[in-house]
Parts: sequence; C-alpha cells; structure tokens
Amino acid sequence: MANHNQNGIVRVWRAFLFSLAGIRATWEHEAAFRLEVWLCLVMIPSALWVGTSAVERALLIGSCLVVLITELLNSAIESAIDRIGEDMHALSARAKDMGSAAVFGCLVLIGLFWVVVIWNNFFR
Repeated sequence: MANHNQNGIVRVWRAFLFSLAGIRATWEHEAAFRLEVWLCLVMIPSALWVGTSAVERALLIGSCLVVLITELLNSAIESAIDRIGEDMHALSARAKDMGSAAVFGCLVLIGLFWVVVIWNNFFR
C-alpha cells in the first residue's frame, strides 16, 4: 500500500515500482497482453518506416500504446471481478464484457490508423 506521508521523488519512485509490478503481473497472467506486446515490438519500428511525417508516426505508435494501456485496464477489471468471487453474476459478466469491448475498440482504431496511413503513403 502506498504511504501517503512520502513526498517528492520517493513517492514517484514507489509509484513507478508499483507500475512495473502491474505490468509484470499482466505479462505473467494475460496471454492477450503478451501477444499485443510482441505485436507492438514489430509495429512500432515499422511505424517509423510507414509514417512519413511526425504526426503519422505519432498516431501509429500512439495507437499501439493505447492498445496496451487499455489491455492493462481490462486486466485490472477482470482481476477485481475475479477477486469478488467465482460465482456467475450478470454485472460481473457485463463488466468483463465492457473491458473486452474497450480493447476491441482500440484494436479497430489501430487498424483504421494503419490502413489509412499505409493507403495514403503507398497506394495513393
């Protein structure tokens, strides 16, 4: 738990360590996150080649990062729901489905950005 009496760099450092722990836990427990990280490791360098302007590169790289961020949030929702209990409940299913839909929306967004930039730079 965070110590609210800490200020400055110590607090920032501890927050950083908590963030790393969250990324590590997501990596260990979520296959979708691992797959998305591997895809980002391919797509981010590709964005430097595909994008011809700083704005295009930022959109392509940023959309990759938004997918990872959304997957982290979805995993947090799923973990919290699973912590509540294993019994099926309509609200639990709804929360998990909404988190999954958010990730899907980000995947659609990333696809849209990549298709538009590739089309504009290579087929137009």
